[in-house]
Amino acid sequence: MRALSRAHALSNLPVARPHILAWARAFQNKAYEADFDPDELAEARKWRASFDESVLPRGQTSYSRSSGPGGQHVNKTESKATTVWPLGELSKSLPSLLRPALRSSKYYSKRNDSISIQAQTQRSRSANTDDNHQKLAEELLRIYKERVPGATSEEKVKKYEALEKSSREDRLRAKKHHSSKKAFRKGKGFEE
Repeated sequence: MRALSRAHALSNLPVARPHILAWARAFQNKAYEADFDPDELAEARKWRASFDESVLPRGQTSYSRSSGPGGQHVNKTESKATTVWPLGELSKSLPSLLRPALRSSKYYSKRNDSISIQAQTQRSRSANTDDNHQKLAEELLRIYKERVPGATSEEKVKKYEALEKSSREDRLRAKKHHSSKKAFRKGKGFEE
């Protein structure tokens, strides 16, 4: 029984794929922010440093009857708030680095090309509307955290540059060695 479980465990190990490993190796010696435009990074970091919910557009809010418990209040009032922000309007207040990620948000509505958020947890319309704005702010900060890397220190940048240079030299040295080995074989004239 024990041997079966080991065999089963070994059969479930991921298979190493050389092309994936080579791709991963290509990126292991780079600073994370090396592939980003420095101006866009600066713009995004400046936006985050001065981020304020009140600067975001208010969007268009509609109200409807909410579901769930609440008795007569739920049946008589329209307290569920649905707020929609068209991407064109919302993009104006965001840095260019965050704009493409809006379409991958869980709140994105493809039909309207907008961000649509609903809230019905509170008994009042205004509280649910404020809840929508809070959810939008949280989503934008989540997208920022996901898309924008932290600032890389100068010493780390130098370290990665040295690693990249060393890696390049090792690769060239290996190529030259392989080339000289082939030239040596060819020069000897192995005959059958």
